[in-house]
Amino acid sequence: MRKSCILMHISSIPSKYGIGKLGKNAYDFVDFLVKSGVKCWQILPLNPTSYGDSPYSSFSAYAGNPYFIDFDILKHQGLLSDEDYQYIEWEKSSDSIDYTMLYNNCFNVLKIAFSKYRKELSKNYDNFIKENAFWLDDYAMYMTLKSLNDGKPWCEWDKKYALRNTNSIKAIKTKFADEIEFYKFVQYKFYEQWFELKKYANDKGIEIIGDIPIYVAYDSADVWSKPELFRLNKDGSPIDVAGCPPDVFSPKGQLWGNPIYNWSVHKKNNYSWWVSRIQHASKIYDIVRIDHFRGFESYYTIPFGSKDAVVGKWCKGPDYELFQTLESKLGKLNIIAEDLGFITPEVQLLLDKTGFPGMKVIQFAFDNPQNQYLPHNYVSSNCIAYTGTHDNDTLKGWVYSQNKKTIKFCKKYLKVKKKKHLVDALIELTWSSVANICVAQIQDFLDVGSEGRMNTPSTLGDNWQFRTKKSDFTNELSEKIYALNEMYNRLELPIEQVEQDATTNNVVSTPINNALKELTDEISAVEVPKDILKNEVLKEDIPNE
Repeated sequence: MRKSCILMHISSIPSKYGIGKLGKNAYDFVDFLVKSGVKCWQILPLNPTSYGDSPYSSFSAYAGNPYFIDFDILKHQGLLSDEDYQYIEWEKSSDSIDYTMLYNNCFNVLKIAFSKYRKELSKNYDNFIKENAFWLDDYAMYMTLKSLNDGKPWCEWDKKYALRNTNSIKAIKTKFADEIEFYKFVQYKFYEQWFELKKYANDKGIEIIGDIPIYVAYDSADVWSKPELFRLNKDGSPIDVAGCPPDVFSPKGQLWGNPIYNWSVHKKNNYSWWVSRIQHASKIYDIVRIDHFRGFESYYTIPFGSKDAVVGKWCKGPDYELFQTLESKLGKLNIIAEDLGFITPEVQLLLDKTGFPGMKVIQFAFDNPQNQYLPHNYVSSNCIAYTGTHDNDTLKGWVYSQNKKTIKFCKKYLKVKKKKHLVDALIELTWSSVANICVAQIQDFLDVGSEGRMNTPSTLGDNWQFRTKKSDFTNELSEKIYALNEMYNRLELPIEQVEQDATTNNVVSTPINNALKELTDEISAVEVPKDILKNEVLKEDIPNE
């Protein structure tokens, strides 16, 4: 089925508390998607943000971002009062996110809710703790120790804590039991609110496309609690780190700094850590996009301590064996493979074997007619077409930053005379493609320029800050998006609506409905033998099995 999708992270949802929340405005956005005929909502990773505020660099691959917890819902549950949060200064500007202000205020409010919650017992809470103990216990301990160490990364803690001395960790569990419990409570409330929102979306016919980075952050509960799964020295320092080699866009390559997986240990453990990670992601999302998918076939390693990514080497990854194992444990996987960049025949073979759809980004398309990202070159509908990703400029920003040659080709291809009309034409081109799912950032529908760019890779500051206002989601915008979905057959009518329209001879005129009507008319015209109508089929007419 052909679908459309809007890419907007939770952080960008309208809010008067400095950042998007999982409350009423999130539900309103779901209603906006329904009204617009959109079937998928893509978000970025839900994990807590760490240094640089990136959701792709988190303290945990499993935990949810405490900043997204809705205070109004907690108030309705009797855990907060207006005075606890409504008169705090949450933002300096309604156009951007101030993560420092959030850090300084959010946890204080959540601790008030925690103090009130502890007065009652909750079976749901106990069940959540038990079901998520495989990651939650380590995460709560890690966050407690991090708090006791003024937020420093675990590699700078006292060695007895950094290297998880058994007696030292046991002493912390006893002495700081309340602090540990607080971090568990925060996760309970996050996931309670998230799954309620997800259920609302699913019940309305909206699928959630989530995102997970291939690597985890070095300063994370994942690496601290299970160092054997990563290429680390005995003192916990990385042997080598992840990145990308130099290319025409990055002369010195990209130095990401994430620790490299010790794939031989993962294989020995039958990839159990990855099974748990993908199982968790498949539970909180309906479709999982995996960033830097090519790293499973082969990955680039850079010696730890390098200033750039010039010196490095390619190493063989787990390849198809990992996904065979995952499917044997979890069943059919609903995954989108981020396959952008230089794709070797070996990576393409991995994609073909898994059958996962790859990505086509319209912004990458306009240099020559043979470009694989131009829709007329798509060889299959098993792909996801994007106007741009969170790492790209907005469409408007892209249009007004390109050279004359690119814009000339773009205008010619789209049969557009004026530059100001290119944004709408590029969205329509994406929707018209054969791709099963087409995606646009909400910034593109709002015609926002480069000031609304979500992220500029390899830079710090001014990223992950884009926000929307309630006034952005107008009836006019909804009607515009709905018309696009209707024009390019990306609507799915409810069965009840189809039946109702059929009885009133008012079937919506789409290619599929027209074809079904013609087929129905042909079947009705066939003269059926009376013995079949009476269900009197002769025994010799039944084929042998």
